[in-house]
Amino acid sequence: MHMTDWLKTAAVAGSMFLAGSAGAEERWQTLPEPPAMPAATQSGTAPVNGIEMYYAVYGTGKPVLLIHGGLGYADIWANQVSDLSKDHMVIVADSRGHGRSTRSDARFGYDLMASDYLALLDFLKVDKVVLVGWSDGGIIGLDIAMKHPERLTSLFAQAANSKIDGVKPDVMENKTFATYIDNSGKIYAKVSPTPDQFDAFVTQISEMWSTEPNWTDDQLKTIKTPTAIVLGDHDEAITLEHTEYLAKTIPGAELVILKDASHFAMLQDPAGYNAAVRAFIDK
Repeated sequence: MHMTDWLKTAAVAGSMFLAGSAGAEERWQTLPEPPAMPAATQSGTAPVNGIEMYYAVYGTGKPVLLIHGGLGYADIWANQVSDLSKDHMVIVADSRGHGRSTRSDARFGYDLMASDYLALLDFLKVDKVVLVGWSDGGIIGLDIAMKHPERLTSLFAQAANSKIDGVKPDVMENKTFATYIDNSGKIYAKVSPTPDQFDAFVTQISEMWSTEPNWTDDQLKTIKTPTAIVLGDHDEAITLEHTEYLAKTIPGAELVILKDASHFAMLQDPAGYNAAVRAFIDK
């Protein structure tokens, strides 16, 4: 099955699950809604690499860049922004084609998406950041750590993979993941500047997912940025074996396992997630 058809099937399954779910669930099976974002100190769109990239900045202090996962958008980080912006400058954005950002005809790739975020930092005149990345955001973080380490203070990469075989083959059969895809389509329709183009966007990004990332051990071993490799103990998408491989291969990397949490740990256990981020980035 083509990746796009796979996602559509999963979204239908998510709708059915939402309609029929009842009774007690484990925390790692839930998909809580993030609260409203706090008031931004600065927000807008930045012209980067032929797109208009939505961004928002909160608070002051040591810069922290939060990068969301595939099909998501910046507001999924609301719990983290509220906490971290008390004593950090927190930057969020919608990746190209996601949320309120536009996309171009350029082929999606992690190098290009990393370049988007670096161009955003240039636009904001921010030299170095702590990068907290989830899923695709974590992969973008690894890309930057390998190729532009001078831009990073440290990297907290949750549910990232360096090879496509790090993804569980049955991820699209998971109800929580299917619900996330369904929710993402609904949010896209509400906030995107091209609200009727979700399927076209999914087709475009699916081409990237079918071949990337694909980094070698030697490439990962070039990472010198202090790195935490992070996984929920019930992650639906990324295998524990691959996560342990990343932590062993990246020099000095710390392995962090989030208890009773899945791919969506930042929503399921905000306090625990924020504590794990702070324990690493504020050392």
